[in-house]
Amino acid sequence: MLAAALLLSGCGSGAAAVGSAGAGSTAVAGSASTAADPPAPSAPASASKAPKALSESVPVELQIPAIGVDTPVMKLGLAADGSVQTPPIEAHSPAGWYQGSPTPGQVGPSVVLAHVTVGQYGDGVFLHLSKLKPGDRVVARLKDGVDADFTVYKVQTVAKAEFPTAAVYGNVDRPELRLITCGGPRDSTGHGYLDNVVVYAALTSGQ
Repeated sequence: MLAAALLLSGCGSGAAAVGSAGAGSTAVAGSASTAADPPAPSAPASASKAPKALSESVPVELQIPAIGVDTPVMKLGLAADGSVQTPPIEAHSPAGWYQGSPTPGQVGPSVVLAHVTVGQYGDGVFLHLSKLKPGDRVVARLKDGVDADFTVYKVQTVAKAEFPTAAVYGNVDRPELRLITCGGPRDSTGHGYLDNVVVYAALTSGQ
């Protein structure tokens, strides 16, 4: 089941809400009714042979050695208007796991969001997310003490108007991870970004 109207806002511009993208909005469009969206991309053969799915346990830490990320993970829910929350615009803002998605290691796409920049506070947790390459490792440490180990198989930069909702939020038959932030050039306001960076990863071990 696709997430309806899941939009990632200015990624550090100061607008922390995720909601419907109106005219001139810097939000990422992602609607369940976008029929033109392609299906979720397939993991390579080595990654598609995923290990057994893990038990439900919320993520508390995220590590991405290739780009020096080691961050706490907060829970993200829905705002009063039905939009998805994003991490706060503040110093040391962490990554956030969207509670409407599976926990890392469960079957389906677990979605983690973080900022590329955080306004006056400078660089965000996912500043270098676009530098990841297939084969890079991502570790989600879970509350129950298990480390869910994922391997990146695709890194995508897309215009916000063409956000691949189905590929990011659509059902898959194996445990996967989606990492999302903003990217590309600044928009006309100078505060937001024109693109999104999406990283796709498949579970390779859990212990």
